[in-house]
Amino acid sequence: MGLFGRMHDGEVIDSYELINKNGMRLKVINYGATITSLKMPLKNGEFVDVVLGFDTLEAYIKSFDLESAPYFGATVGRYAGRISNGFFSLNGKAFHLNKNNNNNSLHGGNFGFSQKIWRAKNVKEGDNPSITLAYFSPDGEENYPGGLSVELTYIVSEDNELIIDYKAISTDDTVVNLTHHSYFNLDGHDSDILEQELIVNSQKMLETNDQNNPTGRFLDLATKPFDFSKPKKCPSIIDTTFVLEKENEFSASLFSKKNNLKMTVYTDQPAVHIYVGGNCFNTIKGKENEDYDSLSGICFETQNFPDAPNHEHFPSSVLKKEETYHHKTIYKFQSF
Repeated sequence: MGLFGRMHDGEVIDSYELINKNGMRLKVINYGATITSLKMPLKNGEFVDVVLGFDTLEAYIKSFDLESAPYFGATVGRYAGRISNGFFSLNGKAFHLNKNNNNNSLHGGNFGFSQKIWRAKNVKEGDNPSITLAYFSPDGEENYPGGLSVELTYIVSEDNELIIDYKAISTDDTVVNLTHHSYFNLDGHDSDILEQELIVNSQKMLETNDQNNPTGRFLDLATKPFDFSKPKKCPSIIDTTFVLEKENEFSASLFSKKNNLKMTVYTDQPAVHIYVGGNCFNTIKGKENEDYDSLSGICFETQNFPDAPNHEHFPSSVLKKEETYHHKTIYKFQSF
């Protein structure tokens, strides 16, 4: 349990570790169902920690007070991304969410799933080790309708995949959009990402306004700066939702020429939101006393479109009463 076996809000925060036969090693805490470390074996026998994070529970908690909370490794919900003006209507009823990002609700509001204490339901060892974490979001939490029961399973496969499987069911009609918020860096969490090569398997991105809310329009990526259909170095600034239209194909990939490590992202979701960042503003130290800045990591937030409840032509984010929300994302690693 290391530094995490301590109390928060009257509950114990535990740390769990999953290791496959190749030595791939995942660490998770039940605060925010958060990934704190992901160590990957390289061909030369060395290991690299490919996600940003903190060494203490206190740092994770304090990070939500930063001027831009990083959400390192966290599970994001009830709704990932922005909901414009913190408002949507469902079944003819208006819902006014807590606003925590200018005039918008971002990543679930003031206290989203990233700051909740999840319950470890099942830990499986041996081949393809896994852990299932559960959280119940009561009706009215952050002003969302319906009591939402969420289960999240992290699996470390023998093919060096991090598999994330989400399921949710609600006591009433609601909106749901869950995602994972690790900041990846294939050169290690103490490097920047600018030399790593990015591919995004997308022809369109969402147009946004000055508050980064979708306008409802789609932009064709051909010849645009954010056309990553062929490998390009990671941009220094990106906070963009890419539309995924090719079923059963990869969504995005990241490659480090420095250590010949590749990560490929697969998902059943209609979008991947890509964000470069990780800045802790010289206020909180990262793992191993590292100073993280705005180029420290890159997020691949597989999800539905931001603000989908307010755009009828976007994929529906409505979860009907007693139906099941399901979302699966895979981050596959290969060392060459």
